[in-house]
Amino acid sequence: MKSLIILNDPPYGTERSYNGLRLAHALQKNDTQAEVTVFLMADAVLCAKAGQKTPEGFYNIERMLRRLVLGKGTVLLCGTCMDARGLAEAEIAPGARRSTMDELAAAAIAADKVLVF
Repeated sequence: MKSLIILNDPPYGTERSYNGLRLAHALQKNDTQAEVTVFLMADAVLCAKAGQKTPEGFYNIERMLRRLVLGKGTVLLCGTCMDARGLAEAEIAPGARRSTMDELAAAAIAADKVLVF
């Protein structure tokens, strides 16, 4: 099954992005054929900022994205949202990449399920 998960919230301060990524991991774990795409919009583009340092025992969104990519998931960032927040491509964690609304539209059309957090 193809799943598209759209995240809108920042990496920390709310748990929506955290919970969206938890679901993405569960989809990969429970369906070996799953194709999971996570699209980061608005403040969620900061989820893919490289070099995140969190306190011991606290979840780390960058590591969660890396785990998703290692499981053959796709992580896309809204380019307009990146620009609005001053996030350069050089600051993005490995495996994630800049994207467009057209690519989001294509992913939504191709997906069996679209989930928004």
